[in-house]
Amino acid sequence: MQVPGGRKRRLVAEINVVPYIDVMLVLLVVFMITAPLLMQGVEVELPQAPSEPMEESAEQPILVSIKEDGSLYIDLLENPDEPRSIEEIADVISKVLAEKPETAILVWGDRRVPYGEVVGLMTRLQNAGTVRVGLVTEPPVLGN
Repeated sequence: MQVPGGRKRRLVAEINVVPYIDVMLVLLVVFMITAPLLMQGVEVELPQAPSEPMEESAEQPILVSIKEDGSLYIDLLENPDEPRSIEEIADVISKVLAEKPETAILVWGDRRVPYGEVVGLMTRLQNAGTVRVGLVTEPPVLGN
């Protein structure tokens, strides 16, 4: 490139990465804020139990929640905060498992729910074709 005055000027072939770093930091902040919101489900008081975490799988597990009053919720449908019947939940799960049979089902059972209701829910889920049903618990608090 010729500059007025007769001197040649070299082209600089460098990429300015500062804008990319700014975008990356903004995305990092966005993901840090939204990550806790990705865990959907109805608010229940989970029982505490020393247990091992589930194996990582490619499929996102389906969350079925049962509240103290026995109302059931599933996180797959449009309104996850709307109570559903056991028949509706079993129907949805059987349809999902027909396409993705390795999908895990996690039961979020409030600790005040009678044991028989949780067992009944798990039995219905297994009858719908579930191979992997797990119970979600909280790790025990030290000192209790």
